[in-house]
Amino acid sequence: MSPIEKTIDAALRSLPAKPDDSSPSDTKKAYSEAMSAAIANTIGAELRRRGCKEARPAEPGELGGSGAERRMAGGIGAKKVDVTWATEESGLLLGISIKTINFRDSRARNFQKNLTNRRGDMLIEAVTLHRRFPYAVLAGLFFLDAGAEHDHVREGGATPRRRSTFLNAHQRLKLFTGRGDPYDRDEQFERFYLILVEANPAASSIRAFAVGDPETEIPINQMLDDLMVLVAERNPDFYEFNDVSGELLRARS
Repeated sequence: MSPIEKTIDAALRSLPAKPDDSSPSDTKKAYSEAMSAAIANTIGAELRRRGCKEARPAEPGELGGSGAERRMAGGIGAKKVDVTWATEESGLLLGISIKTINFRDSRARNFQKNLTNRRGDMLIEAVTLHRRFPYAVLAGLFFLDAGAEHDHVREGGATPRRRSTFLNAHQRLKLFTGRGDPYDRDEQFERFYLILVEANPAASSIRAFAVGDPETEIPINQMLDDLMVLVAERNPDFYEFNDVSGELLRARS
């Protein structure tokens, strides 16, 4: 397990016990928001370790202010972004959107219900940020409860009538990943990942997959390396990637 995976593991273990699926919606919302915040803080700290010293969120006072998530001006309105790295000279360099689905629908008993809404939220974010910052590298991290991998299995072992939410999410999202050029479609993310997550004080796990490839698990460290490489490629006059340390370094003139 890499250092960043250990840190995320510790952050997930610090969360309260996951509420039951039948818990009030406010209770479930608070839990999901706590998970998103824990993950965002961990990734923000990792980006700063890798040389992105202005990355947010951060602990209060660490960056000379509250350290909270940044509200970015966008092409169709301002938008709060979960994790950002922006500088005075370049504007937004890297943005990471984090969404979660942690609870089964009470009737369907799967995690499908809010998939389309979460996708819509993330695509709006990509559009508004790319229109103002076309060179920004944007990543989507979509966390699904680990049960979403097998929620197509019916009681009694009957033949499933649908794909699991995990596979369905790959199908629904693969059109919106792989933005390779600053003038490609605004609604695409440079990278989009689906992450199966289990979190409770006793044990946690995360398994990341590039959207469109549900068979190949990607280490979190490798995922962040890829984003750093993309930032360096988009900003060759300012940064270069050190493939040993995983850091972004100031480009040598």
